[in-house]
Amino acid sequence: MNKEEQVLMSFRDLFNKWVFLNKFKFKIEDSLKEYKSSEIHCIEYIGRNVDSNVTKLAESFYMTRGAISKLSKKLIKKGLIESYQKPDNKKEIYFRLTPQGKVINKVHEELHKEFQERDKAVFEQVTEEQFDSMLSFVEKYSRHLDAELKKQGLDITKGLDITIGNDFE
Repeated sequence: MNKEEQVLMSFRDLFNKWVFLNKFKFKIEDSLKEYKSSEIHCIEYIGRNVDSNVTKLAESFYMTRGAISKLSKKLIKKGLIESYQKPDNKKEIYFRLTPQGKVINKVHEELHKEFQERDKAVFEQVTEEQFDSMLSFVEKYSRHLDAELKKQGLDITKGLDITIGNDFE
């Protein structure tokens, strides 16, 4: 296995461990048990971004607009988000958190703080130079993948004819 393969395999392994560990914590957290991680992360995005809409959510999560529409309808039905329109733009529909959605978002934020505390021991050992190097690599690779998407004429928000798991689970 060459170094490129080692890096990619290591990233995948690291990500899978991180997801598994965090997912376990979500499952035992009583107030989050009944929600999928995609629902919780959608709530998080709406909580952090004013005037969130289907297009912005689709782009952020690399999901189709149709999938986000279904997800947002579920969240509205569960009373976690509500839709609204601006007086000057009756065409666009935006989302904001309801009081119940804000509670779920707060619990989620607290879990993230707990994860940061858990992982602090590792990150305290990383130098600024190492952080800069890692961030530089991730940015370069991300730009490369963006260019590949464009070169292949792929628009993630329009979807594909194949099924790809995108529930973050």
